Amino acid sequence: MHTIDELNSILSEADCLINEAQLNEALDKMAEQISGDLAEKMPLVICVMNGGLLPTAALLQRLQFPLELDYVHASRYGLETTGSDLNWTRYPQTEFKGRDVLIVDDIFDQGHTVEAIIKWFEANGAKNVYSATVVNKLHDRKVEMRPDYIGLDVEDRFLFGYGMDYQGYFRNLQGIYAVKGK
Repeated sequence: MHTIDELNSILSEADCLINEAQLNEALDKMAEQISGDLAEKMPLVICVMNGGLLPTAALLQRLQFPLELDYVHASRYGLETTGSDLNWTRYPQTEFKGRDVLIVDDIFDQGHTVEAIIKWFEANGAKNVYSATVVNKLHDRKVEMRPDYIGLDVEDRFLFGYGMDYQGYFRNLQGIYAVKGK
């Protein structure tokens, strides 16, 4: 458990890699691309909790067409930095068979989580499954698939902010930060 002083120190020493204006520009571009592809399809938008909460909300404010919203809670990490098996805490409650589905998450790191979620939706009857992540972490340890919509490429460091957490904290920040020296 961290103290407030420890957490404030982590934040004050962190490098801000992407500021709020850059995030908004990337989200505007993503929303334009998503609108071009899905505006006539009445998609079901799926927020991947907890990291996808801020990106999903920001995209929804920019999508001016009929859509439905639901969420899943599936994670490989918990509060750890690595993990293998996908742990489902909540499945979607909205009917999606035969529908276009857009999965929204915060980061495309190695891609195992979003890939597994996409495969689950496909195996359970979704018509088409699209994916969107605000951050694409640059490294070569990824799965084969790539999200359909990516906001920004970011260097391979320990990131937090805008949905991503530092040991459970800082998901609320309106920027992408990297832990000093990591």
